[in-house]
Amino acid sequence: MTNAVNLVEIWRGPFLECVHRGHAVVCDASGEIRAAWGNSDEMILPRSSCKMLQALPLIESGAANAFGLSTEQLALSCSSHQGSAIHTERVTKWLSDLDLGEDDLRCGPQPPSDVSVRHEMIRSGGTPCQIHNNCSGKHSGFLTLNKHLGGGSEYVEVDHPVQKAVKTVFEEMTGMDTPGFGIDGCSAPNFATTVAGLARAMARMADPSGLGVARETAARTLVSAMMEHPLLVAGTTRACTELMQAMDNVVVKTGAEGVFVAILPKQGLGVALKIEDGATRASESAMAAILVRLGVLAVDHPSAIKRLRPPILNRRKMDTGFIRPDADFYANGAPL
Repeated sequence: MTNAVNLVEIWRGPFLECVHRGHAVVCDASGEIRAAWGNSDEMILPRSSCKMLQALPLIESGAANAFGLSTEQLALSCSSHQGSAIHTERVTKWLSDLDLGEDDLRCGPQPPSDVSVRHEMIRSGGTPCQIHNNCSGKHSGFLTLNKHLGGGSEYVEVDHPVQKAVKTVFEEMTGMDTPGFGIDGCSAPNFATTVAGLARAMARMADPSGLGVARETAARTLVSAMMEHPLLVAGTTRACTELMQAMDNVVVKTGAEGVFVAILPKQGLGVALKIEDGATRASESAMAAILVRLGVLAVDHPSAIKRLRPPILNRRKMDTGFIRPDADFYANGAPL
């Protein structure tokens, strides 16, 4: 990566032990960059941070209305859930309503990240299935769209009508042609864009006026569903859920390898960031810092404190150091 800047520091005692570098952009719906760090034109894979873009065709096509999807299901279509009962029970019912089952998913099995569920599964001799996959909500959305379109069973193939629709929306929302794609952990194509392109797409989710009735309705509906059901978007103790619960009318969504985005409807702004080394601890800290500077996250809220300066505890629970945003990047929380 080129021209990355220091975003997050790891201190152990009096020693700066590690620095996480990266790129971040705050953008408005017109495409104007309001603030930037690092290289705005750095090409990245957004991973799960772009699930709301992948879900737009679900509503625009009329599939969501045709199958009577609830706001809970729409939130799940944008989720990276932890496999708790509140997630798996809803995905199971969604598939049943479609006259489909776990075998119709193409996301692959994954152990639940909900520790209590995982431990109970081990005790009972159970095995994880595809419904436990953190992307099973997104894939249920794909299956709903696919049933509406009448496509073949392999809906994750890049030339399938479902993924063609996703690519079209992705390019229109980012405002640029994608140079290609990688295969995500859930087997779906993940289209590349720049950090600025991803921020622009999030800003258009925040303020979709002028994008046409269908696109505007779809964007507002998805953002509203995510705000209404933050626990379905991620889960207890997860950054996306906790940060959304800490703010009014703001959506955040993480992605693998240090990607994080935010949608601020009241301000009409979108945020995207990428940590160079892919560290989640750094992406969460950097996003909290930007949200504080944008005035939507209270610096003294427990969810902010947890990510702005969390202690590093050793095996004996001794306080050995801390994580914090880089001083130049955070600027003491100065408003952006």
